[in-house]
Amino acid sequence: MLKNTYIHIPGVGKALEQKIWASGIRTWDEFLEMEGRISIPSSKRARICEGIKISSRHLAAKDCFFFSQRLPSAEHWRAYSLFSDSVAFFDIETTGLSPCRDKITVVGIYNGNETKTYVRGINLEDIIEEFSKYRLLVSFNGARFDVPFIKSEFPEIEFKQLHIDLMYPLRRIGYGGGLKNIEKLLGICRSEDTDGMNGFDAVRLWKKYEKGDEEALALLVKYNREDIVNLKSIIELTYSKMVEKALKT
Repeated sequence: MLKNTYIHIPGVGKALEQKIWASGIRTWDEFLEMEGRISIPSSKRARICEGIKISSRHLAAKDCFFFSQRLPSAEHWRAYSLFSDSVAFFDIETTGLSPCRDKITVVGIYNGNETKTYVRGINLEDIIEEFSKYRLLVSFNGARFDVPFIKSEFPEIEFKQLHIDLMYPLRRIGYGGGLKNIEKLLGICRSEDTDGMNGFDAVRLWKKYEKGDEEALALLVKYNREDIVNLKSIIELTYSKMVEKALKT
């Protein structure tokens, strides 16, 4: 979808992007080949052509920072297919809902092949280096919850990468509610141990672990791992619908 995108080019808004699509021009290459088909001032056509060439160079270099700065945050999902070779699906567990009063207990990161877990008091600080390895981040409600928590405890993590907060593009294609509800709508099942668990259970398990219950931590980690692994399943099941919806808007 990124190569169908024009709104990151200065001077191009959603209305013009839709006008380009409606003219039968979808991809950057098609625009360069058929720019005369769309009725816009020649100066704007030239600016778009130059923007496409610049974008192509940055894409060839896998420059996530260029696109993260140019694309509206709500449209970062468009980059998924072209940056999924360097992706971190992530989720955090906390002691409560306030970044000011509460603290992170667990951070899970899944790169599509391997899950990594970071636990307060053990290796939580290692997330600083780990997040820096990826060009694309994927979360659910991460923009409002996970990222503020992480920034509060680790301000050195800048989050300049592309970041897809799945909650918003999923809403556009009719999948509302929380993560667990969306999983059920898509037929994604949890393990017997974690089925029905929620954030309040995660807080309870952490408190039990603090009192010496290692099995509580093991269950909390399992719950978190299912969160991050399921994020990949969700985006792969719905990405084509996101593209279809965007191109029809």
